[in-house]
Formats: sequence, C-alpha cells, structure tokens
Amino acid sequence: FFSNENNEPAHIHVQKGSGEGKIWLEPSFRLAWTIGFSRQEETAVLEIASANKELFLNKWYEYFGQ
Repeated sequence: FFSNENNEPAHIHVQKGSGEGKIWLEPSFRLAWTIGFSRQEETAVLEIASANKELFLNKWYEYFGQ
C-alpha cells in the first residue's frame, strides 16, 4: 500500500515487471484491477494475497492506526 491511501478501504498493490494491479482486502476480498498480467498470473496473485490476507490487514491497521 501507499502511505497516502488511508482514505480508501484496506488494499494492496501488486507489481511484476511492467504489470501492476490492486486487490481490495476489505470490505470484500476481490481484484480491483490489473494491467499487464495474464489470467494465470492474476489467479496466482489472488491465491497468494488470499493466503496472506490477515498479515496484510494487520500491517495495514498497524501502519494507519485504525
């Protein structure tokens, strides 16, 4: 996440080479958007993000203090 995005729901950004994307962690876990990822890469990124969702949420709230 970026430090100026605390006005948005919890989310993460993903990057790979020239590809990038955004995944909402709350209020529901879902892909917001991607550019430059294949369908298989999107699936893999979502699986990794889902497996680490609690860690990402803990870090989000630890950083933003909510």
